[in-house]
Amino acid sequence: MTVMTRWLDPDEYRTWRAFLSASRALMATLDRELQRDAGIPHAYYEILVRLSEAPDRQLRMSELAEATGGSRSRLSHAVTRLEESGWVRRQDCPTDRRGQLAVLTEPGFEALAAAAPGHVEGVRRHLFDQLSREQIDQLRRISEALVAHLDPDGRGS
Repeated sequence: MTVMTRWLDPDEYRTWRAFLSASRALMATLDRELQRDAGIPHAYYEILVRLSEAPDRQLRMSELAEATGGSRSRLSHAVTRLEESGWVRRQDCPTDRRGQLAVLTEPGFEALAAAAPGHVEGVRRHLFDQLSREQIDQLRRISEALVAHLDPDGRGS
């Protein structure tokens, strides 16, 4: 059975390339600013945010890896670095002897609280200030549609 490739038409191709370029440029800019202003890579900032929003500021390492969209080994390396900073600590999971929890420490929460205003300003300046209210609504709806298709169980939210 031969499968026919559904090539992108010129408008779809331009849209795809623009989406890739915009996504990469936005994330690179936000990462650069977080590094410069707070000394935190964006990936580490995301870990701190996820932990700050979790009950008791802790998550199983496997849940944290899913939530941040990273591999378990990459997350383990990041948590090790955050432990070295005193911002996160690991502890054994009380319900599963093989599992570990990542726990946001008070210094970690303080670092996140100090970094958040600058990061939010960057998100506002580089994303929302560039769009109309209608475009913001469209971007949200487009993003929700993609997440519903790509992550129907909501594991990465």
